[in-house]
Amino acid sequence: MLNNQEIYDAIKTMRHEYPAAGTTLYADTHFHFLLAVILSAQSTDQSVNKLTPALFDRFPTPQDLAAAEPDDVEPYIKRLGLYHNKAKYLVNCSRKLVSSFNGRVPRTLKELTSLPGVGRKVANVVMAECFAIPAFPVDTHVSRVARRLAMVPPKATVLAIEKRLREAVPKEKWLDAHHSMIFWGRYRCMARNPRCSDCPLLPICVTGQQNVI
Repeated sequence: MLNNQEIYDAIKTMRHEYPAAGTTLYADTHFHFLLAVILSAQSTDQSVNKLTPALFDRFPTPQDLAAAEPDDVEPYIKRLGLYHNKAKYLVNCSRKLVSSFNGRVPRTLKELTSLPGVGRKVANVVMAECFAIPAFPVDTHVSRVARRLAMVPPKATVLAIEKRLREAVPKEKWLDAHHSMIFWGRYRCMARNPRCSDCPLLPICVTGQQNVI
């Protein structure tokens, strides 16, 4: 397993390759950003961005979406996977925002995860992106990269991965590190056909060394 400094050095290498890594979801309000993050589960940010302008125009506020039914939302998101469930999440999340938070997106992990469709990863993304609250969201890309580079054991849970990365990376760099690892997972260390042959992190990657043998 890599030690703290080795983990941080690896992430700095990722940042050097993708210096502009940041959120690729588009939204005009905190409420709409929350919806976009919920929709991005098991969908690409690009696919979410294609349909959210019409969705956001139709439902500009939590009150507007809370007054709708999932059937009203489905036509706007039906190109996404799991759109039936996601439509329910969006409506029920909006109703909870209106009933419990006066229509405002809350700022704490406990409050955010009380919203339908919002797990720890979504909550961490919203806290970091909307409110600049230090958080280290762990998605499938971050998990894959952390395991392949021996930052964590192969069977580490998402929560264990988050804890380990928070230990190794300075708090003020958590969000940059999160984005750097996502871009690394998207464009360098993909689930299939990773670009191992010219990877600067190949010496510490067991998976990559096996791929180039």
